[in-house]
Amino acid sequence: MQLKGLVRFFAIALTLICLYQLSFTWFVNSHESAMEKKATEWLKRFPTAEQQYPGNKELQAAYTDSLEDLKKTRLLRLLDSTKDTKLAFGLTTYRSAKEKELMLGLDLQGGMSVTMEVGLDGLIKSLSNYTKDANFNKALDAAVARKANSGADLITLFLEEYSKVSPEGKLAPFFTTKSASAVKIEDSNAKVENYLRKQAEAAFNNTFRILRTRIDRFGVSSNNINPDPAKGRINIELAGVNDKDRVRNYLQSTANLQFFEVYTWENKDVQSGIVAADKAVQDYLTGADKVATIVDTTKAAASVQPKGDTSKTATISSMATKTTAAKTDSAAIKATENPILRLMQLTQPYQAENGRPVYPAALGYIQSKDTGTLNDYLAMESVKSKFPSNLVFMYGKAELDDPKAKDILTLYAIKTLDNGQAELEGDRIAGASQDYDERGRIAIKMNMDKVGSNIWAKMTTRNVGKPIAIVLDNFVYSAPNVNDPITTGNSQISGNYTIKEAQDLSEILESGKLPAPAKIVQSQTVGPTLGSESIKGGALSFGISFLVIFALMLLYFNTGGWVANIALILNLLFTIGVLSALGFTLTAPGIAGLVLTIGMAVDTNVIIFERIKEELTKGKNYSAAVNEGYKRSLAPVLDGHITTLLTAIILAYFGLGPVLGFATTQIIGILLSLFCGILVSRLISDWYTNKNRHFEYFTGISRKIFNHANFKFIEYRKYAYMLSAVIFVMGIASFFHGFDEGVEFAGGRSYTVKFDKAVDPEMIRQDLKTVFGEAPIIKTVDVKNQVNITTSYKIKETGNNIDAEVERKLYEGLTKYLPEGTSFDTFENSYKQGSQTVLPTISDDLKAGATKATLFAVIVICLYIFIRFRDWRYSLGSIFALMHDVFVTLIVFSFLKDFVPFPLEIDQHFIAAILTVIGFSMNDTVIVYDRIREDSAMMKGTPNATIINRAINETLSRTIMTSVTVFLTILILFIFGGEVTRGFAFAMLIGVATGTYSSIFVAAPFLVDFGKGRALGTKAK
Repeated sequence: MQLKGLVRFFAIALTLICLYQLSFTWFVNSHESAMEKKATEWLKRFPTAEQQYPGNKELQAAYTDSLEDLKKTRLLRLLDSTKDTKLAFGLTTYRSAKEKELMLGLDLQGGMSVTMEVGLDGLIKSLSNYTKDANFNKALDAAVARKANSGADLITLFLEEYSKVSPEGKLAPFFTTKSASAVKIEDSNAKVENYLRKQAEAAFNNTFRILRTRIDRFGVSSNNINPDPAKGRINIELAGVNDKDRVRNYLQSTANLQFFEVYTWENKDVQSGIVAADKAVQDYLTGADKVATIVDTTKAAASVQPKGDTSKTATISSMATKTTAAKTDSAAIKATENPILRLMQLTQPYQAENGRPVYPAALGYIQSKDTGTLNDYLAMESVKSKFPSNLVFMYGKAELDDPKAKDILTLYAIKTLDNGQAELEGDRIAGASQDYDERGRIAIKMNMDKVGSNIWAKMTTRNVGKPIAIVLDNFVYSAPNVNDPITTGNSQISGNYTIKEAQDLSEILESGKLPAPAKIVQSQTVGPTLGSESIKGGALSFGISFLVIFALMLLYFNTGGWVANIALILNLLFTIGVLSALGFTLTAPGIAGLVLTIGMAVDTNVIIFERIKEELTKGKNYSAAVNEGYKRSLAPVLDGHITTLLTAIILAYFGLGPVLGFATTQIIGILLSLFCGILVSRLISDWYTNKNRHFEYFTGISRKIFNHANFKFIEYRKYAYMLSAVIFVMGIASFFHGFDEGVEFAGGRSYTVKFDKAVDPEMIRQDLKTVFGEAPIIKTVDVKNQVNITTSYKIKETGNNIDAEVERKLYEGLTKYLPEGTSFDTFENSYKQGSQTVLPTISDDLKAGATKATLFAVIVICLYIFIRFRDWRYSLGSIFALMHDVFVTLIVFSFLKDFVPFPLEIDQHFIAAILTVIGFSMNDTVIVYDRIREDSAMMKGTPNATIINRAINETLSRTIMTSVTVFLTILILFIFGGEVTRGFAFAMLIGVATGTYSSIFVAAPFLVDFGKGRALGTKAK
């Protein structure tokens, strides 16, 4: 083996890197467990539910929920206040380690996932100045209706519909007024299209920016937001969120851009107010005992948690998801002097060129981790009374060059109107763009409409030499000083902006009040109970699979099995380590990918070892047999891995969410399997052999199984053809018989509900039919007291409260199956385990993507086979074998869906299984094809049927063993893996079995009956 030193270096380096990367997960978990113990201990100072409300079960349940909320709040504060705590013997901090840990998906830790679509219909209406033109509105309405079931973008559909209702009509006149001269009345529809697309892109970017800011306010441990500009969609994952309705409403609400005057230190009321407020909090802290202080501040904190922020002084109480109190209880009590002022670094006035003092817009700087404490203080009535009634505290970004200041925020005292509103709103902005001022500095140019210009003139005249704050969603993006009164409505904002910052701010101003709010088109919630069950099931299936395959390798390959097992351990370590290092999220399907990796990882060694055994049987010595085994196994190993890799890449390209996690894990596992199975295992074998020793590859069992196999497969191919014909007919019939489409493909809402005792699905169906007006689909999940409910009730209606309304109806229909007195909140938190919502526009896209992925996979695999073997018969045989495998799986999912005790649904997991089966089936087929080509070169003149039959028998042991290893791991996943991956595992079980059959009885015999006059493995003339 060449390059041994390089292989050894990479193996050792990868091992150390992966252990280093995974150590962060261990340190983070240890720290969080310690903090959770502290939070639990702290909670013991409160009376228990039985002590607080003896005999009242309903109040006890509500009180218990409140205690849980307090514990979560306390835990968040403890974690936030210790984020700079040293871990790993002082080598890292909690904050740094948290960023590098292996992240868990929503299906493993609970939370909410939503796909949002930017509503461009509102943008188009706004840009047209809300025209009343009948043709314009008719075309827009028709485009919106088509968009619900089309993959095309709304602007394309709108232009098509407008050309239908007004073939000669021009769109430019509708957009001239609000385009700030970007569209002229004589412009063509093509130029209007370019203008609309530019505005749509700006609206999408602004929506993404706003949503990214908003999701930082939910107090979750981790979040993820991924934009898809091509489809106008934004995918958001929020792990651990508690208030699902608040999340839905908040994410879908319209962004509010406002302009406010600002109180600075120049104002005497602010100067005296901050001193008086500081004294009031100090008196409060020193006048309360230890327990009362902690209880009261906790209540204050709870009042501004996600349940509802009613205090304007707590506008961003969960800024960066890290509200926190003082670092420890003892420190909180000790820090009674200047409790407000000690949290802040106050700004100082500076002297202008004319010698007059200039007061900065912000009052001071504060660390984000201290905003929770400050909000608690500012929310106190004794503090509010010290400031003017129209003063609202808001935070903003600190414009500091120091990279260490990324967690520093600025505090502003915003001056509102008496009714709490802004004098000028963002809908009065006609246009904005990044520009340069007269000194060549980066600036933002902004234009107002007529009404806005009048208001702006008044505001700027009153505030010459003073700042005006630009506020979006109660967050100050900029607060420039007014140099002169602006009476024309044309303004220029200059300062220390980068080009990126200036472009972002101009897009925010351009979008104004954001007439293109995003709406949720797909959502999924997973309760923490369901998440913990997924972790338990995944870990159990992973562990059992590992032990079974580990033992099987030793049982079948003797001491040679240790090589395969070492390669397997390294493969798993490298796969998980690389996932963590690259920042990928581990999901339940990702664990399924790891389980599948266990089976496929040893396949490489099975193929190699079977060839070594074959060479030993021919009489070669161990050294020669090992060399020949690795050499002659390289081609089929590469072919099998490449075909599987191609399907995994296709799945990653077309898949969404959890399926993407599976594909990512599989891709990494396949690539590392080549490294470990070929290079590392050869390194171990050579090292051991150089010690004048050798591994044994035979056991008593493996010597007997398939020894001198000489089955007459080709003779019975006609029977196999008849069976395949029946399969093809039934496969086509399955499309007419129908399938159970999962909610992802059918569209609708799906809920998983767990009751205290077994329930009758038919009775639940009838009761829910009464409240929904239509019969839902009810399926038992895992146990008799847990059901999945799928309904299309109000799925085509839009609005922020539709989801909540449907869930209320669900609760109403299930009340009789719940304990007496169970509230809706208790039902949501304790009985509803998870939910998923998919609008028709998403389900159609998913179905189209699944169809394309499957067809594309078949075409790519067959093209690869043709390039690899240079013979059309091999490709055609592959097509029939793959169709055979797919049809068998479809038949089972169609005709057995009403008979098996678990759901057989066509969803993304099913498509993932089909594509994986296609790749795996080709793995077996390629092994046979490679041997056919090899034997045909040595047996020239021998009939094709004899060559093919011999090749099948020679590779039978490795074909069966590779299938057995994968089948066992998938069977274990099916039994122990949990509901999330059960449908996937069942489809894979069918696919692996039928893939083995098709490789032997379909793909190989196909070569006998097509192109009979030509030798095998030669190019067509």
